[in-house]
Order: sequence, then structure tokens, then C-alpha cells
Amino acid sequence: MISLERVGHDYGGGELLSDVTLELGPGSFHFLTGPSGAGKTTLLKLCSMHLVPTSGRVQVFGQDVRKMTRDQIARARRRIGVVHQDCQFLDHLPLAENVALPLAVAGLDPSAEAQNLAELLAWVGLADQADALPPSLSGGERQRAALARAVIMSPDVILADEPTGNVDWEMSLRLLQLLVELNRMGKAVVIATHDLNLIRAAKAQVPARVLRIRDRRLTQAGADL
Repeated sequence: MISLERVGHDYGGGELLSDVTLELGPGSFHFLTGPSGAGKTTLLKLCSMHLVPTSGRVQVFGQDVRKMTRDQIARARRRIGVVHQDCQFLDHLPLAENVALPLAVAGLDPSAEAQNLAELLAWVGLADQADALPPSLSGGERQRAALARAVIMSPDVILADEPTGNVDWEMSLRLLQLLVELNRMGKAVVIATHDLNLIRAAKAQVPARVLRIRDRRLTQAGADL
């Protein structure tokens, strides 16, 4: 579904990523590791078409990103759910409306999806928080809300950037379980994380592939994780 072929990216001060090749197929599960600043977020942005590579080729759902029109990119992005490291919400809107924002952006009527929205909030354990304003939510609740918002359009791919970075271990496992459930539904999942314990917990449930960015390149991590 998403393919990177010998991709490099340079922000202007030298390459951050170089010669990266990656294939994200249906139902695949990948962890992306590496030190801070190695390029994990950049790689996810290349996969979500928020960045264009400075070298190599990125194909998303069979189309070369460089040749896609703005409308084609917009349609393709609806099939990719992104959980950002720093989840941002509109503080004046209740949780349910924040989660439903992608529907409005796509030109759909959120009220027509009310039942699906209610089921989604229940799935992430936030049914009782539907009317709560974002400032009143805990870190774990915000992360689960961010995941709900990322999957409300029923994407084929979920990209999660340090989704458990600001929550405790119990909540980390809960978020992981939600992502594992999505993967078992056939979604491709990529999780960027520093948490090796999280990776070990996931590998006990799904055949996750662990990748590491080091010295600008992407390699498969060793079996010692």
C-alpha cells in the first residue's frame, strides 16, 4: 500500500534519511525505533505525504507521490490515519466533535455518522467523555481520543508517532491493544517508539517487524529486542 524506494530526505542541512527502502503491505505491523532526531517522524511524514522525498520514490496506493494532484493526495490521505506525538485538539469543542473533525474536513455530515462515532468512542473507552472539553482530559484519554480521530475514516494504514510517550505502562498496554485490534482487522500499523518493552509486549501478540533508523539508514533490528 505504501512503498519507499531508495528514499532520502534533506531539510537543507544535510540528509536526515538516506537510501531508505520500505514496503507497508495490508495487515502488516511495523515498529520504528531509533534515537531522538534520527528521522522517525520524518519517515512517517513521508509515508503520509506530508513531506516529499528529496531523492528516491514514494508510492502510495499504487501512485507516485510526485505525480499526484492535490485532490489525489487529499483522497489518499483519507486512507491513512495519523496519531501525532503531540495530539492537538480544539479546546472549545467537546471531545466527540474533535474526533469527528476529519469527517467535516472530508465534506461528510458528522451527524449522519453519529452512531458510528458513538461506537468508536465506546471502543476506545471514552463514551462517557463525549461532551468533555479537551483541557479536562487526562493524558491517556487524549491519546485514545487521538487514536479515535485517526481511525474515524476507517483508514487502511495507521501511523502512530510515539503514541505511548506520555502515558503510564498500564495505559500504554491499553493503547497497544487497540492498535493490535486494528491490525487484526487488516489495517497496516506503524508505531514509532523508544519503548522496547512495548515492542516486546506486541511481539507476543502479532508478528511485528522491528526497524531501526541509525546513521540515516533503515535496517531491521536484531532479535535481542
